[in-house]
Amino acid sequence: RSLGLGKGDAVGLYMPMTPELAIAFLAVVKIGGVILPLFSGYGPSAIITRLNDADAKAVFTADGFHRRGRPIAMKPTLDEALASVPSVEHVIVSRRVGLEDTPWTPGRDHWWHDLVPNQPDQAETEITGAEDVLMIIYTSGTTGRPKGAVHTHCGFPVKAAQDMRHAMDLKADEVMYWMTDMGWMMGPWLVFGTLLNGAAMLFYDGAPDYPDVDRVWAICERHGVTHLGLSPVLIRALRPHGVEPVQRHDLSALRGVGSTGSPWDPESWMWVFENVLESRKPILNYTGGTEISGGILAGNFFKPLKPAAFGGPIPGMDADVVDDEGNPVRGAVGELVIRQPWIGMTRGFWKDPQRYLDAYWSRWENVWVHGDFCAIDEDGLWYILGRSDDTIKVAGKRLGPAEVEAIVNGHPDVTESAAIGVPDPVKDNEVVVFVVLRPGV
Repeated sequence: RSLGLGKGDAVGLYMPMTPELAIAFLAVVKIGGVILPLFSGYGPSAIITRLNDADAKAVFTADGFHRRGRPIAMKPTLDEALASVPSVEHVIVSRRVGLEDTPWTPGRDHWWHDLVPNQPDQAETEITGAEDVLMIIYTSGTTGRPKGAVHTHCGFPVKAAQDMRHAMDLKADEVMYWMTDMGWMMGPWLVFGTLLNGAAMLFYDGAPDYPDVDRVWAICERHGVTHLGLSPVLIRALRPHGVEPVQRHDLSALRGVGSTGSPWDPESWMWVFENVLESRKPILNYTGGTEISGGILAGNFFKPLKPAAFGGPIPGMDADVVDDEGNPVRGAVGELVIRQPWIGMTRGFWKDPQRYLDAYWSRWENVWVHGDFCAIDEDGLWYILGRSDDTIKVAGKRLGPAEVEAIVNGHPDVTESAAIGVPDPVKDNEVVVFVVLRPGV
């Protein structure tokens, strides 16, 4: 407010996962501003697109961050971007790593340690409407410019809190550590959901295997983490190191492991279940998206699970699986749809309402088509089988890349894989898989 910022002003957050980031996040909400999260690894072009699209008035950043013991500068990247973003009037800089040569623009740039300590202890909360814009968070599409999902004060925060409480059984005074960046949906989700449930959030700025491969498990032990959220990609990277790094640490406080971001392969799922969760605690597989404000499907503490499965729709989500004609289907692959509105549904794409309608509402009347292939088995468990808009058609049969990748990722020598289709004169397409092998192979 002392810089003239107020209700309706978009403020970018381009920072590492430090306490100052959460403070800045909540300060923007406090003044009725619009949160604009930016991935801390973005280059200038991605920053330019998002700040210009949202007409950002200010940006919070840091001089840099630490990676594997080395300081990495952030401010020069932001400065390069801001040369093409005339709407930004102020940049607030947190001194994270103490770089001596941080570039500076007098009048525009402000050190956090000069600006923040001089503010009063109390600040008036701006009165906002339930449907006032709270946040614009960008997600990349398969084509075109990034989509700015619009979220409101009564939407995203409530959905995040519901999912943590109902699906993940997060209680007051418990500790959630979801490995994410604020630029991805799970960052804002972590802040809003934990605070509204009276729980604690844990931020970590650094590599998950530095200075040793047990870093994640050491953090969980040290801070009494009850809910750990990760990506299956991380587990595929850690598995080759064996179970000894896990066994070094007391993980008895851990009640469950959440996962999102990429599909599980059954072998990695079982490795976590047996070695991290003592073969008795749940893996809370979680899928949804930026436009959802959280999840559509999730695991839970109450229903039996199978490797890579979801327990079912989260309370409040009227999800279904349908065939090409829109009819419900079980025991076969279909489209994941949502039949009724939910509290966290994006109110649209920023400055692009038609693209929003085309993306989710154009196939069947009043039905949200999420763009994922899905199946429900004989036990009522749900499975995500890849993007329906990313299908490879081989000899007339549709194949989801995620199905192929899950099989390949199960090989002990493979860390990660990506399946694509290439033209074939006989089959229309053939499947080609690129793999990243584990070190030493």
